[in-house]
Amino acid sequence: MIYLQLFWAFFISNILGYGGGPPSIPLIQNEVVDHYGWMTMQEFGEVLAVANALPSPIATKLAGYVGYQVAGVPGAAVALLATVAPTAIAMIALLGALNLFRDAPQVKAMTQSVRPIVTVLLGIMTYEFLLGAVEGIGWMQTAILSVAAFLLLEKWKLHPALVILLAMAYGFFFIS
Repeated sequence: MIYLQLFWAFFISNILGYGGGPPSIPLIQNEVVDHYGWMTMQEFGEVLAVANALPSPIATKLAGYVGYQVAGVPGAAVALLATVAPTAIAMIALLGALNLFRDAPQVKAMTQSVRPIVTVLLGIMTYEFLLGAVEGIGWMQTAILSVAAFLLLEKWKLHPALVILLAMAYGFFFIS
């Protein structure tokens, strides 16, 4: 039964996560944390942070990790299959239709209408992570890390993986 749950959780998250990784993350979080309870929000946030620092698509990294944690190597294989299956099915079934209707105004309008929804989903997830950080390390440490991350990413254009590593080092040395 656990393999079916893993497959369904990642299949539905990735089939509804139109646009790639960022739209899929809140859907995966909902399944993994809220629906099945395989992880806490804090654990999911930690896995997401490490997964963002590694190369390759985020959804496959999350699927591999969660699947392995829940049901070992077979669980990781099932979750990975469920993650790539929607894309494979869509590519096979819709590649011809995409070429036919690529310039249709309805298709362009549909893709534009998805963007605000993705923004809201990511905003809600960010808010939940912020509350978890404040609860875990307090307002002061959260503010220091947030401002430092913003400056490193936006002003000095440091690679996100380095910012994550610096935040981990900060936590190791200054937060206990």
